[in-house]
Amino acid sequence: MTVPEKLNALRRCMQEEGIDAWLVPTDDFHGSEYVGDYFKCREWLTGFTGSAGTALVMQDGAWLWTDGRYFLQAGEQLTGSGVELMKIGAEGVPTIEEFLEQHLSEGNVLGYDGRCMTCAKGEALRKVLEKRKAVCRNYGKEGPLDLIDRIWKNRPGLSCAPVRELPVAYAGKSRTEKLKELREAMAKEDCAFHVAASLDDIAWLLNLRGSDILYSPVFLSYLEVTPEQVLLFAQEDAFSRELVSALAHDGVELRPYGEAYAAAGRIPAGSRVLFDPASVNDTLRTALDKTECIARPNPEILMKAVKNPVEQKHMREAHVKDGVAVCRFIFWLKQQMKEYDPAHPVTELGVARKLLELRQEQEHFLEPSFETIASYGPHGAIVHYSPTSESDLALKPESFLLLDSGGQYMEGTTDITRTIACGKLTEEEKEFYTRVLRGHLNLGAAKFLHGCTGTAFDYLARQPLWEIGADYNHGTGHGVGFQLNVHEGPNSFSYKVMQGRPLPCVMEEGMITSNEPGFYLEGKFGVRCENLMLCVYDEKNEYGQFMRFENLTMVPWELDAVVPELLNHRERELLNEYHAMVYRTISPYLEGEEKEWLRDATRAV
Repeated sequence: MTVPEKLNALRRCMQEEGIDAWLVPTDDFHGSEYVGDYFKCREWLTGFTGSAGTALVMQDGAWLWTDGRYFLQAGEQLTGSGVELMKIGAEGVPTIEEFLEQHLSEGNVLGYDGRCMTCAKGEALRKVLEKRKAVCRNYGKEGPLDLIDRIWKNRPGLSCAPVRELPVAYAGKSRTEKLKELREAMAKEDCAFHVAASLDDIAWLLNLRGSDILYSPVFLSYLEVTPEQVLLFAQEDAFSRELVSALAHDGVELRPYGEAYAAAGRIPAGSRVLFDPASVNDTLRTALDKTECIARPNPEILMKAVKNPVEQKHMREAHVKDGVAVCRFIFWLKQQMKEYDPAHPVTELGVARKLLELRQEQEHFLEPSFETIASYGPHGAIVHYSPTSESDLALKPESFLLLDSGGQYMEGTTDITRTIACGKLTEEEKEFYTRVLRGHLNLGAAKFLHGCTGTAFDYLARQPLWEIGADYNHGTGHGVGFQLNVHEGPNSFSYKVMQGRPLPCVMEEGMITSNEPGFYLEGKFGVRCENLMLCVYDEKNEYGQFMRFENLTMVPWELDAVVPELLNHRERELLNEYHAMVYRTISPYLEGEEKEWLRDATRAV
């Protein structure tokens, strides 16, 4: 079926159900950023493959909202589909709520699958509908309201991949210790129940890992915790007998995945239930209607974000392994460009395959942490571009390769972007690379008093671009999990406070955050410079506790793209200090020409 055919089939289902507008979010049942194949309804319906976006279908049109990371990609993928792109944050573009307020009338019905909408988003929609005296339908007469399922033939099934134990030697704390801390947080809120739906929170809390979502070591599950009991709702076939026994030994009882809603409905009326509206879905929230709902971010979020000393140690080890793999890749690519043969070129897909091969040579490598972004030349301007057989560009000895990639190791999760000169560069390419690198260096060198949030740092990264009237349309940094999701909250670097997003949190010792300013010139090239950084203690004096960042990523920057005259004295020092550290750390793992290349790539400027 083509996209227009799918839209027409959906509209017929809407007419049968008496629904005037149908929302298709990206979410699964757990508010996940990335979702398994079963949940890719928005992608299947519209053809847009980005990780963020919401589609709205009415009888007279279809629209898709997405953010600045995906404007170029969505514009290309939606061409000729009958779906209009709505650029979130662009001047004159209404939000979904504003659009519905403008287009729905009294008595109109808005429908969506309540399991695939967080209750926070559902509540915002209901407020709009009340203004218009319109009606919300998020559940069918005989069960879930899933119109896409009626028209999606050969839809993939729910994933049921094996769940494994994460040994305490890697986790740093046992699940019983973590559950004790969680129950202490529940007691502070005077809550006898905690219902969790966020997959990475559950995996972290119980020291379990799975693979129900590609590149994210999580498993489909819900959790209900009381002072005496822990109920884990998951697919029982994914658990070995030994694991079920180990969980039971620690007071965790495994129940069928689908029973979570009925169990929530059995919580005694009036009980105080702690849950996170950003991950508990609308249908599960409805099952809690008779209770006193305490809507707060999950306590696990902050507990998970502050890496313990064991996790910190392992994350450093993971980044050494990853640094060796990426350094060996850059050496290989430089050799390929020197020996460039237009009859047998290296392509974007070939780049991704080679990098994966080199990571796979590292001990304890598990899988990539996300789909590799290997974007050459003009593709670099598409922030989250990933090559396909149709778009696969051949590299030439000129311009940039923007390579954003990461790995899942037993020791932790990595995320790195390097913008690599494939050959001769223009003065424009060099200037913007240098400005982006300056912003990265200045943010990474920040020393600050404890209490600062991520909004305090964003200016440091953007200032070299802002001073010439340029910018980039994405956040500067996000938190990263420990052998978990490559995007994790609550820590981030962004000057914008986004509607529906949590407020920036205080930077705490142990948090790991990406530092990734960029610049993108449509149709020409893209630049991004990304390291992961660990927040650590610095000096403490009469003014308070000072903090700083420690670079975890160990791969050189592209000196062939640096304009030394644009660097001030301090920026040169920072660049040279970082490169000296990279050479000390990585060179023992390289030999021969690779080691000589690294020596030159980390030369003093």
